[in-house]
Amino acid sequence: MIEKLISLSLRNRFVVLLVAAIIFGFGIFAIQNNKIDAIPDLSENQVIVFTEWQGRSPQIIEDQITYPLVTGLQGIPQVKYVRANSMFGMSFIYVIFKDDVDTYWARSRVLEKLSTVKSTLPKDVAPSLGPDGTGVGHILWYTLETDGMDLGEQRAIQDWYVKFALQNVEGVSEIASFGGFQKQYQITLDPNKLAYFKLGIPQVMNAVNSNNNEAGGRKFEQSDMGYIIKTSGYLKSIEEIENIPIQTNNSIPVKIRDIANVQMAGESRLGIFDLDGKGEAVGGIVVMRYGENADEVITNVKAKMTEAAKGLPEGVNFNIVYDRSGLIKESISSIKNTLIEEMIVVSLIVIIFLLHWRSAISIIIQIPITIAASFIFLNAFDISSNIMSLTGIALAIGVIVDNGIIMAENAYKQLAVRQAELNQEHLMNKSDV
Repeated sequence: MIEKLISLSLRNRFVVLLVAAIIFGFGIFAIQNNKIDAIPDLSENQVIVFTEWQGRSPQIIEDQITYPLVTGLQGIPQVKYVRANSMFGMSFIYVIFKDDVDTYWARSRVLEKLSTVKSTLPKDVAPSLGPDGTGVGHILWYTLETDGMDLGEQRAIQDWYVKFALQNVEGVSEIASFGGFQKQYQITLDPNKLAYFKLGIPQVMNAVNSNNNEAGGRKFEQSDMGYIIKTSGYLKSIEEIENIPIQTNNSIPVKIRDIANVQMAGESRLGIFDLDGKGEAVGGIVVMRYGENADEVITNVKAKMTEAAKGLPEGVNFNIVYDRSGLIKESISSIKNTLIEEMIVVSLIVIIFLLHWRSAISIIIQIPITIAASFIFLNAFDISSNIMSLTGIALAIGVIVDNGIIMAENAYKQLAVRQAELNQEHLMNKSDV
């Protein structure tokens, strides 16, 4: 079979060169479109289910949330195993699928299963899926630089402006905010006043909830004009909350301000984010979506930051504290230079070893064609250009050249044997004469 293939190739040299040129062209196209990253993604194919139930101990979280979810999610097809972690006020479920399972198919199966498991959970507890990212999805961290702006204001800018702007970038799965204070209205009840007015906490909560709502009416026409009736009932200030009536005693309404203190404050925090020991900072983490090109996503995020910076308040700027693009460029540049140097050294060794320019060229030309063709397979198997994959290509150059040298040496040997046989026949013919 091999002899026939070699014979066919020798008889059709032009076709062989044309096929090699086509493969090289497709390889160059594959190189230009190959995904670039510094490190390979070796994380497991997993879907994270996050459930929050504030104020509960880890044991209660384990018994009432984690255990029902784990037992319910184990019946999903193509699942290898399910891991879980219970902590104060939060539960994390890690559903590990087989490596060949599509990520978004896995997420849809988990969502279907959650719809049936949710009935076994406590009231007002809603499990949610984590972002469709991976363990190496944190590609960029940034903070907001300000001139003494309040941490609550910084967090509001991050959550209500910056986050929405950057989350629209192609390839971004999530913008995870950190630091600062999340503003909220806080009602601090006085237990003595509650006892005096014979009120309970549920009554106060119901009064606040019922007064923080909008209602709509029907449309009516008057003088050939159509009007839509609606009421605006959302709470917008501390004064509006203080004036909410809870009940009436002897025709006198008991309001929130009579039994509590209302203030604007920050949500309780479990930690802080300090930058370089200079104090607290507010910012976000850009999480890349599964299977995206890290270098391209970072470039697009930076371009969006430049655009979003125009709408920031005066004195507020972006400060990038972690950027993987630098590591990507340095890693790829280092491997790229190593490949070029190795190709040059190997080519010189082949020329010196063979001392025949035609044989040397036939071997050296295999190196760029093989390297370019390898990127076709990298794209086919969705493997990015990273330290591991490019190092493997660099190590394979020696094997590529070895095959060519062995074939050239074998050809020379066969030619020498054939030439010796022809010389011997020529001598025998002369002796016969």
